[in-house]
Amino acid sequence: MFENLNHTLYTFIISMLPIVELRGAIPVGCGFGLPFWECYLICVVGNLLPVPIILLFVRFVLSWMKTIKHLDKIAVWVENKAHKHSAGIVKYASWGLYAFVAIPLPGTGAWTGALIAALLDMRMKKALPTIAAGVLTAGLLVGGISYGFLNFLKFLL
Repeated sequence: MFENLNHTLYTFIISMLPIVELRGAIPVGCGFGLPFWECYLICVVGNLLPVPIILLFVRFVLSWMKTIKHLDKIAVWVENKAHKHSAGIVKYASWGLYAFVAIPLPGTGAWTGALIAALLDMRMKKALPTIAAGVLTAGLLVGGISYGFLNFLKFLL
């Protein structure tokens, strides 16, 4: 396990980046030649690390940003983006949040899911396990596509 520490570390760091998250980190880890379960584990952990911090502090940070001249526009944009995606989550509660995080599409994921959950005042004990389940599912979907499809391409070459 952890045969190439640099590739493992790069993959872990990529999995913590907003927007890219686990959805981009797993294909990178696959490209580095990391074994599936190693890549899956580090990407899930890396993707989930920021979630409790977002759930606890995002409302405070956005309120603070609104008091600063050029950051206020960014704060409003972030809130608008979260509210745009929140309709399905409000309607279906935990299942909506799970589906939002689990479906590996651009603009969805743990970061946005945590932002929406925080802005909707979902409790940490409800939001965190739901987001974690979504990340686990998304990781399996992306891993299956990455490792299955990319290995198939290697076979052709």
